[in-house]
Order: sequence, then structure tokens, then C-alpha cells
Amino acid sequence: MATDQDTAAMDVDTGSGGPLSSVVNWMENLSEAAYAYLLLVPAFFFITLVAFYPLLDTLRLSFIVEGARGTEPTIGLENYIDLLTGSALISRQVLDVGFTAAFPFIELGSPFFRQALFVTITFAIVSVLLETLIGFGQALVLDKEFKGRRWVRVAIIIPWAIPVVIQAMIFYLLFQPTVGFGSELMQALGIFGSTPLANSRDSFIIVLVADVWKTSAFMALLILAGLQSVDRSLYDVAKVSGASPWQRFKMITLPLVLPALIVAMLFRTMDAMRVYGIIDATAGCSTVPSLTCVVVDAVFATRQFGIAAAAAFFTAVVIGAFISIYLLFFADSDGGYF
Repeated sequence: MATDQDTAAMDVDTGSGGPLSSVVNWMENLSEAAYAYLLLVPAFFFITLVAFYPLLDTLRLSFIVEGARGTEPTIGLENYIDLLTGSALISRQVLDVGFTAAFPFIELGSPFFRQALFVTITFAIVSVLLETLIGFGQALVLDKEFKGRRWVRVAIIIPWAIPVVIQAMIFYLLFQPTVGFGSELMQALGIFGSTPLANSRDSFIIVLVADVWKTSAFMALLILAGLQSVDRSLYDVAKVSGASPWQRFKMITLPLVLPALIVAMLFRTMDAMRVYGIIDATAGCSTVPSLTCVVVDAVFATRQFGIAAAAAFFTAVVIGAFISIYLLFFADSDGGYF
């Protein structure tokens, strides 16, 4: 004869033991995709709390217009119009002739925000491209077995570990005409002028090189993680089949490391679109402006919080557009990504 405990155990096993058992049975009947999304619910909640809510609040603030338009703040698109037309009272207004000579399609005297948008997008594209190529090369070297590989890895990581301010001061002093040798060397080669940090084109190159020098190690580490996950037996089979090194790279290495490569490029693109510290500490936002420079200048120099919020939200939209391009371009045939 079954006891009460046996009956209770049978009720739990058959799913009639109460709400908890019903929830467990419901979760067990979910598909793998639905179960994965269920596990991501807490992460989505925290992301919404710490990311999307501030973004929505920034959007709300961007519609508030302060200043000389009246005693009471007004709601509208004036902040965005002022940014795009150059009517915003931002202290730094134009790039110098050196930058517009290199990029003639950016008019001298054009609105500071459009200049900053051009500089930011150019910086992001060029820096991420160079960092990807250099980082991939470093990762391929570090993936090989050789004596002293541990010390080479440490040497590659060192630039990434240096704080941005210290890194910026290194390049600032390097290209000071009376202090560092970089200015004289580049001037002798005909690349820079006598005062590179006062010229927008030269300063842009210096900031770009400084950023690539630091963050290519970050790309190398992420790509190396992808290389380490590749099954080595595939290379042995390819060698036996007579595949050349280039064919092995094209048919094995690149397709299998592509997910890690795209993730690394995605992270670096988002970070490059928010560049500020290396610019401000090396050449200054008045010489090499960026979208983040507009935000900081609007807040601290002119106290235009609505303008700053509009610039910050516009920057977020541009970053979102770049992310969407990555997702659409690298979507696989099954509808997934990476």
C-alpha cells in the first residue's frame, strides 16, 4: 500500500505538485531557442535599466531648449536644427586650413558639428581597419609555437595596458618641436609641418597612430582567442591534400575565426565612435574635433545641456547605424549572425 509520502512524490513527478512543478514542466517543454531567450531575460532587464533608460532620458532632454529663447524652457527640435546648421553657440567653430586642404570637401567655416561628424566617422573607419589588419597579423604570429612566445605576448599587451592620458602625453611630447624628435623627423620626411600639433591634418594622423598603437593589441587578443579554438587537425588534412598556406588561411583560418573577428571589430567601432580622451589630451578638440568633443564642449564651455543631449543622442544613433551595418552585412544564410 502506498504511503502519503509516496503519493506526494508521485504528484511531483507527474507535474501536479503545485505551481513550482508547473513552471518546471513548462520550462522543460520549451524549445532550445525559447529556453535561451528565457535565460537572457535577466540580462535584458539590467541592460534596459542601465543603458536604455539613460538613452531615453537623454532623448527627452535633447528636446528641451534652454537659453535666450525665453524664460521657460521649450520643447522641440531646435537643438538638432542648431547642431546641423551651426547655430549652436559652441565655442570651437572651425577647423584650420591644414585639415581642409587634406579634405577639401569639408568646407572651411562649416558648422562645427558637421566637422566633428566627419572626423569621427573617418577616425572610426580608418582606425578599426588598421587595428584589424595589425591585430590579425599579431594574432597569427602569437598563434604559432616558438621560443619566447610568452614574452612577445606580454610586449604586445603593454601598450593596451597604458592609461589613455599617459599614452596621449607620450605622443604629445614626442611631437613637441622643442622636446621630442618626432616633429623634426616627420618634417624632414616632408610629412608634417613645423608645428604638427597645431595643424588639424597632422594632429589627426598623430591621434590615429596613437590609437592604433594602443588598441591593436585588444584586437589581437580577441582574434587570438578565435584562432585558439580552431581544430588543428583541419590544417593537417589540408597539408596532406596539398593546400598552400594561402589556401589554408582562406579556406580554414578566415572562415572559422570570422565570428571572433567581427565581434572584435564591432567593439572597436563602438569605442572609436566615442573617441575623446586621446584627442583632448594630445591635440585638443579645437584641432581634431569629434562628436564627443561637441558633447563635452556644450556642457562645460557653454552649459547647453539640451544641445549636449542632442549631440549625445545623435552619436548613439550613428553608433547604432554602424552596428546595424555589421549585423546586416554579416548575417548568415540561416538568418543568424556571426
